[in-house]
Amino acid sequence: MARPARQFVCQECGAASPKWAGKCEACGAWNTLVEEVGEAHPHGRLPTGRASAAPAIAFVGLAGETAPPPRLPVGIAELDRVLGGGLVAASVVLVGGDPGIGKSTLMLQAAAALARGGRRVLYISGEESVEQIRLRARRLGLLDADLALAAATNLRDITQSLERERDAALVVIDSIQTMWLDALDSAPGTVSQVRACAFELIRAAKTQGFSLVLVGHVTKEGAIAGPRVVEHMVDAVLYFEGDRGHQFRILRGVKNRFGATDEIGVFEMTDRGLAEVANPSALFLAERRGNIAGSAVFAGLEGSRPVLLEVQALLAPAPGGSPRRSVLGWDGGRLAMLLAVLETRCGLRLAGSDVYLNIAGGLRVSEPAADLAVAAALASAASEQPADPGMVYFGEVGLSGEVRQVAQTEARLKEAAKLGFTDASLPRRLARGSRAPAAPEGLRLREIGHLADLVAGFAGKPAPR
Repeated sequence: MARPARQFVCQECGAASPKWAGKCEACGAWNTLVEEVGEAHPHGRLPTGRASAAPAIAFVGLAGETAPPPRLPVGIAELDRVLGGGLVAASVVLVGGDPGIGKSTLMLQAAAALARGGRRVLYISGEESVEQIRLRARRLGLLDADLALAAATNLRDITQSLERERDAALVVIDSIQTMWLDALDSAPGTVSQVRACAFELIRAAKTQGFSLVLVGHVTKEGAIAGPRVVEHMVDAVLYFEGDRGHQFRILRGVKNRFGATDEIGVFEMTDRGLAEVANPSALFLAERRGNIAGSAVFAGLEGSRPVLLEVQALLAPAPGGSPRRSVLGWDGGRLAMLLAVLETRCGLRLAGSDVYLNIAGGLRVSEPAADLAVAAALASAASEQPADPGMVYFGEVGLSGEVRQVAQTEARLKEAAKLGFTDASLPRRLARGSRAPAAPEGLRLREIGHLADLVAGFAGKPAPR
């Protein structure tokens, strides 16, 4: 009989080491190696059987008719949008987010919405008691939902109970870091426990056909805690983002085997729980004042949804001679590149000023199409001239100052026209014979080929060449 093998496992990356060290050699994290006990196989590998006993694998051709998997709408439109239309039977979804951001609230609302539709839904919590869940449900107005609750952490008890629930449509585990498998000699939340518990729960979901939602904690870097192999095991990974001091919450899909990635759902935290935001552009621009220098509206795209956001820039004198660059909601490296292009190609002097950039609303923008809107906000702040309140901007800026084309131009323009904007600054067409984007009625297009043309418009002088 093989004796248990002791090893030290990094709680950040999952790398194993035969002895303890202060620093993980794989990821470089400090004080993350924890001793764990696992079952070792003799000779260090799995035993292999005779070749004749192994069943043959059947191979099929690539061509063939395959119907898309049926969807089970949850009943919360923003969540269904991120999932790709609803839950898929026997699928596993991993939901991560900062503590207190509203993960448990969202999952409780989703479970109650599905239970109201006559489905059997099980909600298992390892962090709260049944009484605490009932108090939250009473505050959210969910007591009329026929939802089955349980507070448990022993995985063996949970899996045995799930085997008796043959009609369950959805099972929510809150959270995977609190689950404990007694076959492993390690504490809950360690890499071995999270990996083993996730595997057993996923196996139960695939075998019995119910949809499974695992709620996960995140590390200080924002990644889901535990081994990254868990993200590879599940079918979809959703991140719940937002500032706890702000009412907006963003549910972002970063992996989805049954739908598109980078889709977002927008929610507003209220005293009655999370409320859906059907038109996030209007919400993000609700407090915008159009007569302030340093403000520009960006027509962005999150997944397949066009979203209008306000880009705010502030310039202040740098007293110590070393200017500061502070960015919220955008890439700091891309801001440094854009400042260099504005100075070198457009003659805009910003080297002696502190630069503060903010994407209003708490949403993080990652697409390069925001370059033109950021440049407009910086040029407006430098010239102290407010941008046109009826103008939206989008376009990618190259190192030579040229403004490049971006995807989904017509969708961005339609969203701008729907919210009452009258003008749009966008990249110039590549060739004279190329088809111009279809502008909605009442929206005037201003094509910009070089960033100097944009800066000259704020300065009121011809563009330098």
